[in-house]
Amino acid sequence: MADFDPVTKAVVPAAGLGTRFLPATKATPKEMLPIVDKPAIQYVVEEAASAGLLDVLMVTGKNKRSIEDHFDRAFELEEALEAKGDEQRLSQVREPASLATLHYVRQGEPKGLGHAVLCAKHHVGEHPFACLLGDDLIDHRDHLLRRMIEVRDTFGGSVIALMEVPKEQVSLYGVATIEATAEDDVVRVTDLVEKPPADEAPSNWAIIGRYVIDPAVFEVLEQTPPGRGGEIQLTDALRTLASRGREEGGPVHGVLFRGRRYDTGDKLDYLRTVVKFAADRDDLAPDFVPWLREFLDEIS
Repeated sequence: MADFDPVTKAVVPAAGLGTRFLPATKATPKEMLPIVDKPAIQYVVEEAASAGLLDVLMVTGKNKRSIEDHFDRAFELEEALEAKGDEQRLSQVREPASLATLHYVRQGEPKGLGHAVLCAKHHVGEHPFACLLGDDLIDHRDHLLRRMIEVRDTFGGSVIALMEVPKEQVSLYGVATIEATAEDDVVRVTDLVEKPPADEAPSNWAIIGRYVIDPAVFEVLEQTPPGRGGEIQLTDALRTLASRGREEGGPVHGVLFRGRRYDTGDKLDYLRTVVKFAADRDDLAPDFVPWLREFLDEIS
């Protein structure tokens, strides 16, 4: 294994306005919308913690205070549950505060994912870090982030998660040009393009919301002009790093992910995610799945 700095910190951009879920997100951050009985953002922090990343920076914005409150202690609620002897709910309430050490910084203006990552510069310093987007949930049985850190430990540079998507959906993602390596699930990324038209996409391997990034990205982001949508795109910065050697913060590799990913970025995908999570829970599935079958029979 090469001698590269270890990855110990995670950055979670959570400053988006959540306009696709209005009016629910007028006063409630989209990251706090529940997946059954747990907010989506907690699954993301749990994933970081399970990969050994116990230093987590949230990049938030206005009206996101409830995220901080969720990962803090709630002493009055805990005392009430303790007085009732409700140990199960007491444990659930305490769990978020014990997952990792959480830090917070605000993104003053919504200038894009690249700008949100740049807000982490002073916290991260000169160390590689993981970046986890809250719209993408990875099944806890699929250890994608751990694998990405292993690839970083081997090759250095940055590592992105790639997932094969239908050709007609490539315009929704950043898309990679890739070359095979000696490892079946690892590719060298030679180019990246943000949300290309389907007939211009270099492949149908799309970037999903997991990154392990070399700190050289900060210098690149500071020089990256606004791209698609008038925002500073992380994809554009990674494209620059993909052309560099190790001494300059490159290269970029991709992990080809074929596991279980849940998208919560729009209403339909969010509903699918909630149903899948409920159907996979031992405490809910025995009643929920038969009811769901009956309901589908009724409306078919």
